[in-house]
Amino acid sequence: MKCVARKDSSDINFVRKKNNEVMKSTFSIIFYLKRQVVKKDGTVPVMGRITVDGTQAQFSCKVTANPKLWDTKGGRMTGKSMQALEVNRKLDKMRVSINKHYQEILDRDNYVTAEKVKNAFLGLEYRCQTLLKVYAQYNDDYEKLYKAGMRSWGSLRKYRCVYRHLQEFLQSRYHVNDISLKELTPAFITDFEAFLRTDKHLCENSLSVYMLPLRTMVFRAIDNGWLTRDPFHDYKVPKVETTRGFLTKEEIHLLMNAKLKRKTMQLIRDLYLFCCFTGLSFSDLKNLKEEHIQTFFDDSEWIMIDRQKTGVRSTIKLLDYPKSIMEKYRGLCADGRIFPVPCYSDCRGILLRVAKRCGITKHLTWHMSRHTMATEICLTNGVPIETVSSILGHKNIKTTQIYAKITKEKLNKDMDKLSLQLNHIEEYMGHVEQSVENDKSNQISKQDEV
Repeated sequence: MKCVARKDSSDINFVRKKNNEVMKSTFSIIFYLKRQVVKKDGTVPVMGRITVDGTQAQFSCKVTANPKLWDTKGGRMTGKSMQALEVNRKLDKMRVSINKHYQEILDRDNYVTAEKVKNAFLGLEYRCQTLLKVYAQYNDDYEKLYKAGMRSWGSLRKYRCVYRHLQEFLQSRYHVNDISLKELTPAFITDFEAFLRTDKHLCENSLSVYMLPLRTMVFRAIDNGWLTRDPFHDYKVPKVETTRGFLTKEEIHLLMNAKLKRKTMQLIRDLYLFCCFTGLSFSDLKNLKEEHIQTFFDDSEWIMIDRQKTGVRSTIKLLDYPKSIMEKYRGLCADGRIFPVPCYSDCRGILLRVAKRCGITKHLTWHMSRHTMATEICLTNGVPIETVSSILGHKNIKTTQIYAKITKEKLNKDMDKLSLQLNHIEEYMGHVEQSVENDKSNQISKQDEV
């Protein structure tokens, strides 16, 4: 026998707005008889069906009813018998409970399916974490690390920016305030990438930087058992190799010899050159204190500082020029710091004006000073790349290889060395050829004697 099911008269219609258009979200609960299963007493099981926006989920009501007294249209028993009253009371209680769970899920997740409502009603719902909830907690923890001096402001700002982008993306693309971690799919990842490309107009390398915080949230969820699969499994963060700029020897001399009247411009110039000769990043320069300056067995001063970005220790011997800069500003800060470093935005703006005053046409960035230290100061003068990696405080030497640019001066030195080596080889080859000729002459003479 076929099951007959009709919508209950208590169907609830919820209205939501989408892009100024009214969308009707349907939610209904119906009860029907599973007539093909008949008990010994002639009753049949009562089933329930939840429908939300076309998705359906069925469940057993754990009650039976007399099919002769069942009202198919109303989804309940007729009459005032004890059995009818008891069955109807249980069904009404179920309907109220299901409605309550539906509203809770709608308010919490802003995204409802029939399966989620059924699991909540049956007590099988897993109170899963949501993406933005996990992200917000991560940002709070990261802010505490930043205040403790263990993380940089730039990284915290990046995480906050991506959080705002995710909020906007969920609203514009999925029309929800948040999304369950279990609902993250590879399609969600590629959709977010497309959003960053089209709506935020990010270039390829910026895109790779902005996708990493989302990946961090996924790893965090997997580590905590909130997510069992990795939606990034087959996804590759796009990245394009770019040319890393650095200052040449001539441009360094222009900075060193520039006549600057304003003390602020002199300060920024000196701070930038100090980074060029030590490889310190801006944040590490700002954190540099007297306790980081140590004297070793050779009576030379060394900078020993753990990088704020990675925590890896940088070991840098102070050369005469950066030492003179340090002595110039030593003692001006009351908190033990070596240099009175202004905020980054001010330093960046003043640095561009200094470069223009010096006749340097390159667009100077503070990070370019690290490139200059690695390339022009160290590698050009024959410092091994392993030593450069220790100076810059890199975790992996592959990172240092990014800085390894071949300058014309280094190329000229290497070719001169090669020429000397080749000259020695040619001289040796000349001796070998003479020896071979002598051997041939001796052999011919012996044949003539025979």
